[in-house]
Amino acid sequence: MPRETEHAVSVNFGCPVAKTVGVIGGKWKGVILYHLTTGPRRYNEIRRTLPNITQRMLTLQLRELERDGIVHREIYNENPPRVEYSLTPLGETLRPLLDFMRDWGIFYGEQGCEPVTTTSKSGKDFC
Repeated sequence: MPRETEHAVSVNFGCPVAKTVGVIGGKWKGVILYHLTTGPRRYNEIRRTLPNITQRMLTLQLRELERDGIVHREIYNENPPRVEYSLTPLGETLRPLLDFMRDWGIFYGEQGCEPVTTTSKSGKDFC
């Protein structure tokens, strides 16, 4: 049996919570998904909503969400091409979780608490 060092981190990916965090965890995915609950959005609409995310990171996060079956990417045959992102039926099942996270964030703020990660170095909100 391999010996774990004191710096090793063990994550049980059989755990349902670990699976959920693996799909929607991170700094941006939850916020992207929350904004998609209002309906389909074009790439630049999402980008304007999240001014602190880099173009590369937004593309990466959207691709991962698409790969995991949470987000649908629709390419319209127009000139210039139009691309829209929306929640898939599987992604729609996250709506209650995203609403609960929003409500909990409001509750947390009402307690006088402010998480360290609510703003970027520039002081702008993530949402």
